[in-house]
Order: sequence, then structure tokens, then C-alpha cells
Amino acid sequence: MKTFIFFVGLAALQAAPAPAKVEIVSVTGCLKEAPPNNWTLTSATDPVPSNANAAAPKDIPATPPAGKNEFKLIGVSEFNLPAHKDHTVIIKGLFIRATPTSRVNMTSVTMVSASCAPAPVK
Repeated sequence: MKTFIFFVGLAALQAAPAPAKVEIVSVTGCLKEAPPNNWTLTSATDPVPSNANAAAPKDIPATPPAGKNEFKLIGVSEFNLPAHKDHTVIIKGLFIRATPTSRVNMTSVTMVSASCAPAPVK
């Protein structure tokens, strides 16, 4: 009968770092299209934790808020964004921090207003 003994290094026993969790957020801002099909949300609010579902009527602001952020929107092909161009919308999706511009991988779009709030003074 043979006996096998295995030695495992300490590094192998340490748990691998958990992958960074991508959070689902909600942001409100002005939907803009630059070159064809390159969508951004300008004058956008800070991202707040949310769920992937469309905004509930109670969550739609009465007046369009003006924020200081800009986000590149990805995963846009599932949504009829041309219908909301230059409107204030609530975008929900996976928040991807990046430099110089963070991205939101869209899960929903909800109309707030048929116009955009004036850009805040810098």
C-alpha cells in the first residue's frame, strides 16, 4: 500500500479575491447621440443603487434634474433611443467605472421630460 502526501503552499490555500461586483444603478439626464448610434447621458445625476427594472411612476421626478456627470451608454440596441433623443430620461443598468467616462450597460429607459434641463454652470 502506497501513501501519498501532498503539500499545498500557503498561497494556494488563501481564497482568491472575489471579483469586483458590478452594481445596478439609476441615473437621470439628457439623452444625446453623437456620431450615429453613439449614445451618452449628459447633465446626469450621480448614480444611485437601483434594480434593473424600469423606473416606477413614483420615482419619476416632476422636473428634470440637472447633474454634472456624463455617461457613455452601452447595450443600447434593445432600446428605441432615437424616440428619446434630447429628452430627459432615467437610465438603469450596470455601472462600469472608467476614465475618462464611466459607462452604463442599459437595462431600461424611462421618459421623464420631452426636454432637457439647462446644463449646470461650471
